[in-house]
Amino acid sequence: MPEKNIEFGKFGADGIKGGDAVADQLDKLAGGIATPVTSRRGWTARLNYLTRTDHARQAAKAAGLTVTDRTLKAWHEGKQKPSRASLEKIERTYRTVRRHNMARHLLKRLNKDGRGTRIEIHPLNQSRVAQRNKRVLPHRDLNVRRWDKIVGAWAAGDHRGLEDAWDDIIGDLGSDWGGYEYVTNVGFAA
Repeated sequence: MPEKNIEFGKFGADGIKGGDAVADQLDKLAGGIATPVTSRRGWTARLNYLTRTDHARQAAKAAGLTVTDRTLKAWHEGKQKPSRASLEKIERTYRTVRRHNMARHLLKRLNKDGRGTRIEIHPLNQSRVAQRNKRVLPHRDLNVRRWDKIVGAWAAGDHRGLEDAWDDIIGDLGSDWGGYEYVTNVGFAA
C-alpha cells in the first residue's frame, strides 16, 4: 500500500505528511508569542525571550542568532529595526529555543507515566478525487504510549526523524497504515 503514495496528489488528493502534522500540533501545544514577528511588539517580545538571561543568550547563539550586542541594544531601544532577513532569523531562533525549552515538559505530559496520549488521525482530503479512485479511509484513533522519539525529533528540528517516528506510529494501524502517510490533521492534547 505505501507504494501508492509515491505520486501523492496525482488524482487530486490533498494533505500533509503525518510527521509535519504532528510537529504543527506540538508547536500549538508549546504555545508562545502570538503577535507576528513583523510587528515591533512581536520582535521585541521574541528578543526579550532570547536575551533576558545569559542562559537564554547562549541558547539563542547556539540556535543561530548571531548579532552584535550593539545591534541588539539598538533593536531593544527602538533606534533600529531588524531587516526582513533578521526578522526571519529571530523567528526561526525563537521557535528553535522555544521547542528546546518546552520539550521536557511536553514529553512528560504526553507520556503520562506510561499511559500515553490518544491521538486522532484525520485522513487526507479526497474531495477532488474521482469516485473510482477514492480510498475508504476512516478517521482513526490511536493511543501513543512512547513520545520520546517524536518529541526529540521535533525539538531538534529533525524532519526525517519525525517522519520515521510517524511511520512507527502508523505501523500500529495494521494493514492500511499506508493510507495515513498523508493526513489533513493529527489532533491530540497534553
